[in-house]
Amino acid sequence: MSEDKLPIAHRFRGYLPVAVDLETGGFNNEKDALLEFAAAIITMNDSGLLVPGERFFYNIEPFKGANIEQASLEFTGIDPFNPLRMAVPESKALSEVFKAIRSEIKRTGCNRAIMVAHNASFDQGFINVAAERCNLKRNPFHPFSSFDTATLCGLAYGQTVLARACAAAGIEFESEEAHSARYDCDKTAEIFCTIVNKWRQLENYKP
Repeated sequence: MSEDKLPIAHRFRGYLPVAVDLETGGFNNEKDALLEFAAAIITMNDSGLLVPGERFFYNIEPFKGANIEQASLEFTGIDPFNPLRMAVPESKALSEVFKAIRSEIKRTGCNRAIMVAHNASFDQGFINVAAERCNLKRNPFHPFSSFDTATLCGLAYGQTVLARACAAAGIEFESEEAHSARYDCDKTAEIFCTIVNKWRQLENYKP
């Protein structure tokens, strides 16, 4: 094992897993607003187990000309223009999180970040488009590879809905907290770590 690399750099072929969850103004990543962005960097403890590390959360100002579907607001309960949200431009939120992830990639000796998300193609699409819209050239995430916890939960627990998968895994899940990017990101990180750590315990696992 290279002395300049931490063990997590060897667990996923040089990829640093980062859990992500978003709340948006709809399903169209080209036109609909990004309203909340949460991320949690996954780390490895001294026992070789994955644990959620540093967390980030931002309320996001809708970009100029963004579409916001009323049905989405009713689903999430977000008021995009409430001043108490203390919302920031999406360029600020993304650039600050990207910078922190790049710093952790360097510290651990990883090569790149890989997104961990529930139905990951949705979040990945919004992040990629938002990064391009903000002209952010150093997106640390792999552009198309990801770890989809909906798929992992289906394999491990026979459940693809996050709340039901958490229940099957014995992870507390408060339904009234759901559809907040901060809460769902935390639960996504937790169940990802749980599944990977259980797999590590299998006799046929070779790190």
